[in-house]
Amino acid sequence: LLHQQNDYQMDSVKFSCSICLDLLKDPVTIPCGHSYCMNCIKDFWDGEGQRGIYSCPQCRQTSKLRPVLGKNIMLAELVEDLKKNGLQSAAADHCYAGPEDVACDVCTGRKRKAVKSCLVCMASYCENHLQDHFKVPVLKKHKLVDPSRKLEEIICSRHDEVMKIFCRTDQQCICYLCTMNQHKGHETVPAAAERTEKQKELQGIRQQIQRRIQDQEKDVKLLQQEVKTIFVSGYKAVDDSEKIFTDLIRLIQKRSFDVKQQIRSQQKTKVSRVKELQKKLEQEITELKRKDAELEKLLIIEDHTQFLQNYPSLSALSESTHSSSINIRPLRYFEDVTAAVVGLKEKLQNILRDMRTDISLAITEVNVLLSEPEPKTRAGFLKYSQEITLDPNTTSTQLLLSEECRKVTFKKNVKNRKKGTPLKKVTQSSQKYNYGKERTLI
Repeated sequence: LLHQQNDYQMDSVKFSCSICLDLLKDPVTIPCGHSYCMNCIKDFWDGEGQRGIYSCPQCRQTSKLRPVLGKNIMLAELVEDLKKNGLQSAAADHCYAGPEDVACDVCTGRKRKAVKSCLVCMASYCENHLQDHFKVPVLKKHKLVDPSRKLEEIICSRHDEVMKIFCRTDQQCICYLCTMNQHKGHETVPAAAERTEKQKELQGIRQQIQRRIQDQEKDVKLLQQEVKTIFVSGYKAVDDSEKIFTDLIRLIQKRSFDVKQQIRSQQKTKVSRVKELQKKLEQEITELKRKDAELEKLLIIEDHTQFLQNYPSLSALSESTHSSSINIRPLRYFEDVTAAVVGLKEKLQNILRDMRTDISLAITEVNVLLSEPEPKTRAGFLKYSQEITLDPNTTSTQLLLSEECRKVTFKKNVKNRKKGTPLKKVTQSSQKYNYGKERTLI
């Protein structure tokens, strides 16, 4: 039997809705393959519909179009068979006595549940063995009560009589012979009358319990709704966060591309300018070499007249490009850019670290319907601390206040101190006073 119950429970888990955690009702299967109660998935998607995205609560597969739901007939039949087999098994075992039931005293082998107990026979009977008490005239006169595991407890141990009287003085059940002996003169009433009174009290208690049940059932519904809201809100927060972080990553990538393009453009411009200057210098070197060759030819002329005649024909030197003005900085042209990017990286790291702390606090401080737990640490209690200011006009003559009226000290045998005098004024002439034990109160 225990093995059958375990199998039934395992099957129940397999065919349970992951939203309401009960057996599937009108089961439907969504495109990803997971199955839910029709109403559960509808309510879940109604909450997500505001964002225009419909996802599976288990695998998170999403769809922009709301899937059309159709009842899964095969799954519904399997669930019905599971319910039917479970109920039939329970019904078959219902008539037999379990560990908590009163067993029939007549049955042999596997005993059935007792439906009545006889106060005369001092035995309990199942429905079949009880029939003689309805048919046999002598047995018809016997007193039948609801099945009791301990019949001897309703029989007086002193007089072997059924205890049909209640002693209000001693708050116990007694038999009629007890009223003449041990309970003589006590306030006694029939057990039936006392039961009626107690039943009224129990009815009142039951009404209170039922009201509390109704209130707590409302709270359970609120909590169930809160669970759905938390799921929907959590999924939305995850999707929104992913979208924001994706946009942030794209923004950083775009900025990285822009910086790269700017560097390439500046690189190209700088190289072009350097090559242009390089070309001018090379041309000037060629011209200078030509001039140097002409001068060399002029210098080797031995005839003075010919030398002097050829000298004016030389063209003047053009203005030279001063190479000394060129500042060479190997591997340092874009160091400032790298430093700026490193600075941006450090700033982003600081922002992300602070943001992680803020987001973690925001997540942990999400308010649910449940009340906050009682603080256990000093930091937890200090959250509720308040600054207080004491009134010096209502201070006892044995209490000394500080000047800020924030601290009070208890002193015995303080002489010549007026009510409300601050601590500083008293301590200025404390040598004249006779102080006893001192204890700071606040």
